[in-house]
Amino acid sequence: MKQTAAVLKPKVKDEEFDIGLTKAYRQQMATALSDILADTYKLVIKSHIYHWNVVGPLFKPLHELTEEHYNALFKATDIIAERIRALGHLAPAKLAEAKTFAPSAASVNHTSAADMVADLIVDHEAAARHLRDAGTKADDNGDLVTTDMLTERLDFHEKALWMLRAIVAA
Repeated sequence: MKQTAAVLKPKVKDEEFDIGLTKAYRQQMATALSDILADTYKLVIKSHIYHWNVVGPLFKPLHELTEEHYNALFKATDIIAERIRALGHLAPAKLAEAKTFAPSAASVNHTSAADMVADLIVDHEAAARHLRDAGTKADDNGDLVTTDMLTERLDFHEKALWMLRAIVAA
């Protein structure tokens, strides 16, 4: 009976996790996912600020698209953070860094809709590159759950890029 009780005792500490992924890999992926979480928050904030402040002939399509994007991106933050937790690490709390990537009021006031789109494109492309790199690592390590999540997130960013480019296409 003592052996059964020992087997059933839950493992709580990180170093005791045994989900078929090495501790080193889980640490590396948690770091990569934390960076992806930061990319996602950056886009949430920019998309929301641009949503509020866009003017001109592109107002309606960009206003509606940025609203769709910031809502989807905000939902993704929870999914990404929960995956970090499932890998045995704490989700980061670096929201104070938001001021380093959110546009200033002065720059938004003088930013055209086309410039806003161009800025969002740069950030979505960077996010896509980070997602692709992390997804490849997850796949190489047999981390099916993270691979699936990152593939879904990559799909979102690639579609966002297509839609943003379509808005400003001449």
